[in-house]
Amino acid sequence: MLHAGYERAPLPPVRQESPSAARDASVEPPAKVRKQPAEQRDPFLDNAKYLTIVLVAIGHVWDPLRDDSRAASALYFVLYAFHMPAFIIISGYLSRSFEGKPRQIKRLITGVLVPYVVFQTVYTFFMRWASDNPDREFHYQEPGFALWFLVALFLWRLTTPLWKSMRWPVPVALAIAVAAGVTPSISNDLNLMRVATFLPFFVLGLQLKPEHFQIVTRRKFRMLALPVFAAAVLFAYWAVPRMSKGWFLHDKASQDLGAPAWVGGVMTLATFGCGLVLTAAFLALVPRRHMWFTALGAGTLYAYLLHVYPIKISREFEWYDMEWVDHPLSRVGITLLAAVMMTVLCTSPFRRVFRFAMEPKMEWFFKQDAGAQARARENGHGNGKSAGEAPQHATPAAPDPGRGTGDGTRGGGGRPSEKYAASPSYSYSGHSSSGASSSGPAYRSSGGDDRGGHAR
Repeated sequence: MLHAGYERAPLPPVRQESPSAARDASVEPPAKVRKQPAEQRDPFLDNAKYLTIVLVAIGHVWDPLRDDSRAASALYFVLYAFHMPAFIIISGYLSRSFEGKPRQIKRLITGVLVPYVVFQTVYTFFMRWASDNPDREFHYQEPGFALWFLVALFLWRLTTPLWKSMRWPVPVALAIAVAAGVTPSISNDLNLMRVATFLPFFVLGLQLKPEHFQIVTRRKFRMLALPVFAAAVLFAYWAVPRMSKGWFLHDKASQDLGAPAWVGGVMTLATFGCGLVLTAAFLALVPRRHMWFTALGAGTLYAYLLHVYPIKISREFEWYDMEWVDHPLSRVGITLLAAVMMTVLCTSPFRRVFRFAMEPKMEWFFKQDAGAQARARENGHGNGKSAGEAPQHATPAAPDPGRGTGDGTRGGGGRPSEKYAASPSYSYSGHSSSGASSSGPAYRSSGGDDRGGHAR
């Protein structure tokens, strides 16, 4: 307490400071903000996607060629042992950020479910013409030909939060696959047999991290990849007369393949292990740098859905019965033709033409997100714009397809890039959880645009 008559000692004289020094003392200088570079697509993943989609078409054109050739059957077995598992593992890895948010669900519907309905309808009309069956019914619960993958992807994505919350997700998924593989009562509705038996590959992809891809791209693994494939071909050549291709198609129960239930359980686990080994060998051989085909990895879903019709035409019109097809060089030519076809179908012109069916916006179908509108208005004010004007991005992504195949806006600031929400093969996150540079595999999978927009 201050007593009456108490006076404080005089303050020291005020030291004159320059205006700039006063400003520096009164206001803490702002931290230096580094401009975040535009997110880049990972060339490793795009290369892997392109190569797997080419292998899908090669497998489809090989199917009619394997009946009278043991060597062709052996190659067919090896191909089907890993090409879809590899594609599904990558799809699972790039679905890790899916949390079931409304915007992600919207992207899943417009990028996967709607294309399925559209192409299932088109496929029905197409088969009415190609098979001369004008009374063919619309069976939306039974996917036509390769369309099962869209149904499976939709169901797998919806259950992603569940798998991410489990303690042992891969063993649980394997148990489901084994149970499905020995249950012949599972109907063809939604192709649930394949949904269940391929499920472990997707769940495994959800558990992977960037460093796991680094492991398989090391030099010693690349050196082992070719011997592994050579051993697989030799084993497949031995197994051709002893094994049904149905074990690799995963579309029938063991009893339907003429084997007891316990054999079905063993084969489910064996094909899972075989698929992992060959997928690792395949990824070890995938280039990690930008190649001439890297940008085509953005259009894999387009090629997947569009190649159905040339394949079905070749079978319905019995092109394989022509004499020249039996020549070994002709089979090589057919293989190259399939690769060229998939390459062309992945290009930007085809993605632009069919974008309306594979990535419809459907703004009329969904309610406007009030929160997003409020944030847009707030950002507009913060950028000195009017409340009704959306802020301009510094480097907008080029317009190209992606909802179905991973259409992406840049996910700056660590926020999920919602335009990947329906992607079968791209992450929902705007950037990788790893701080590694993008020179390695699987570091930035959803930055940039899935319409051919890579490093900008």
